[in-house]
Parts: sequence; structure tokens; C-alpha cells
Amino acid sequence: MSSFGNIASLRHPVAINLAAGPSPAPCEDCGARHMGLCDALSDAELVFLSRAAQRMSLPAGKQIMEEGETAQHFYNVNSGTVRLYKALPDGRRQITGFAGPGHFIGLAAVEQNVVSAETMEPVRLCRFSRAGLRGMFAEYPALERKLLDVAMHELVLNQQQMLLLGRKTALERIASFLLSWAQRQEVCGTGGGLPSANVRLVLPLSRTDLADYLGLTIETVSRSLSNLKKDGLIEIPSIHEIVLLRPKMLENIAEAAN
Repeated sequence: MSSFGNIASLRHPVAINLAAGPSPAPCEDCGARHMGLCDALSDAELVFLSRAAQRMSLPAGKQIMEEGETAQHFYNVNSGTVRLYKALPDGRRQITGFAGPGHFIGLAAVEQNVVSAETMEPVRLCRFSRAGLRGMFAEYPALERKLLDVAMHELVLNQQQMLLLGRKTALERIASFLLSWAQRQEVCGTGGGLPSANVRLVLPLSRTDLADYLGLTIETVSRSLSNLKKDGLIEIPSIHEIVLLRPKMLENIAEAAN
């Protein structure tokens, strides 16, 4: 398997891909029905889960949870993108990840939220009570097994982020991010397959978000993107769009530190 595939497997919810069948009415129009946890459940089990969920539609810039507060809920993102971040003592922030359709937020088994979460665009999600989680596990063991898979997946993502921040140069970090976001779009059904050329990325995040995620300054992010554009690897039609012209070359750059 190519390193492109390795990047893909580490960045996105693991779907079981059950045979297509009729979805229960409350979930039939959900963008995450066949992704992540929900794809691990039968329609009958999903009916049960949907009854325990509070459906929410939130605008951009809405805080879902705050670091340090008592952890009372966890969330499943159905559509849109959420930024996860930690506040640093000097007032800066470190973005630890971006949650999209199929991702769960707030699953850590601790009494307080370990990160803050904020919507980056209009978001639809399901909110679940942590207090009722054990009851759901008792009735549907598949739910507990899948959540364990999600937790293990998050550990791998954290290891990848440590590599990204600890060993890679600015250009390698930018290339890694662009490839991971391209694969994210493919998984979510909003973009073309990889590693073909002319892959158009739609990015709800700002250059500041990207800098805070990659541990760089805004100036370094802008300079790195400009260098990739000058070398003919990407195009930048607008502030929220990047076109990957030569994904394999970006992959070579991203993997240079491995």
C-alpha cells in the first residue's frame, strides 16, 4: 500500500460499510449514516440510538464544549466542520484536529472536557448524554465495541500529530495537511478520488486555523503555500479553495521526514 493510503487510513472515521438498506426515518437524511459509529449499527439499533439523541443545528462560530468544563455530553457530527483546540497559558491556542461527518467529539473517559470545540461553518450534529452511555452499552454491545475502535483511532491520530509537529518542516506539514484534507473530502463524498490531479479542496478554515493546527506562523503558512503554487503543485482560486495539481509530488514532500 502506498503512503497515500496510510495517510488516508489515519485521518478519517473507520466505516464498516454494511450492505445498503432502508434507514430509519430520523436518520435517513443524515450525512453520517454510513460513516463511523452509525455504520456499525443495524437499522433497528440505529432507531434506538436515534431516540437517545438530541438533534442540533448550529451556526458557524458556536462553541459546543469548553476545555475544563464538566463533561456531560458527547456528539456525533452529521454535517459541517468543527475545530478542536486547547488554550495555551500565553493566550495562544493549539488546534488539535478538525471533526467532520462521522466523527465523534467528547468521548474521552474523563470528568472534564480535555479540549474546546467550536463550529467552523453551519453544523448539524447529534448530542448524547454521557450519563446514559452505560445503558446504551448494556443493550447494544456493538455500540461499545465501535466506540473503542473510535478511541483507538484517535490515539493513532494523536501520534501522527506529534510526528507532524515534532519532525516535519513547514513545507512537509503543509503538504501532509493538504493530502489529508483531500482524502477527507473523498471519504465524505465531497471531492474526487486520489491520487488524480486537479483535486479541488474546499477549506472552511482560515490561514490562522491552519497555522494554529500545524504549529506555524501565518506568515510561514502563506509563504509555504506560495512556494507550492510557484512550483506548479497547487493553485489557489480563493481563500477557501486549493487545487492539488500534482498530488504525488505533494506526497513525496509530505513523506520526506519518515
